[in-house]
Amino acid sequence: MVPGTNPPATAPQPTNPVSADQPKATTAPAAPVAPKVVKKKGPTDSLKPGQYVWDKQSAYEGPMKIVAVLDIQRIYIFQNDKLIGFSTISAGKKGKETPTGYFNILQKNIDHKSNLYSNAPMPYMQRLTWDGIALHGGHIPGYPASHGCIRLPHEFAKLLFGVTQMNQEVVVLKDTATPAKRPEPKPEPVIDPVTPVPASVQPVITPAPAPPTPIKT
Repeated sequence: MVPGTNPPATAPQPTNPVSADQPKATTAPAAPVAPKVVKKKGPTDSLKPGQYVWDKQSAYEGPMKIVAVLDIQRIYIFQNDKLIGFSTISAGKKGKETPTGYFNILQKNIDHKSNLYSNAPMPYMQRLTWDGIALHGGHIPGYPASHGCIRLPHEFAKLLFGVTQMNQEVVVLKDTATPAKRPEPKPEPVIDPVTPVPASVQPVITPAPAPPTPIKT
């Protein structure tokens, strides 16, 4: 030992010595977690309540399709599979929801008054059902507010009224992911064939007897 130096400290022994040939335990890396994708529903288009787009045609010929989509409060007009117009709408409010499905235009009236709601004006009315559902011009607040009808901006209602025909099909969808159910065709009434009556059992018509000749007295 060198004078003036302290004796070397004894190295502390591990409490759980590991053999040199013993494998060391390792922790498996955590599986990567995929980031959660949050789909944000953006605006359908840039239209504000009461606005519409109409692509004027030189002639309105060919098959027309009218599709209203309730969850986004829009209506689309196609002709020959080309979009010629679309608009904001106001459909039925809670408790008075607009029915979905396939409908036909049953009646058209430029200056119709409601016979259910205090003669409320329904300009450019196109009736879809006989119990009060129709397309017509009205106030578009930006949310469902009607009693079941599909309100259109007044000028759009006028344009659409001018190009539709009676019996035109109108499809009303809950949303674009839920198809509407087409009504089942009504079966033709079954008419029993008329069986001819054999001549042998036909009634015999006996002529009425001649009136008696008056006797002169």
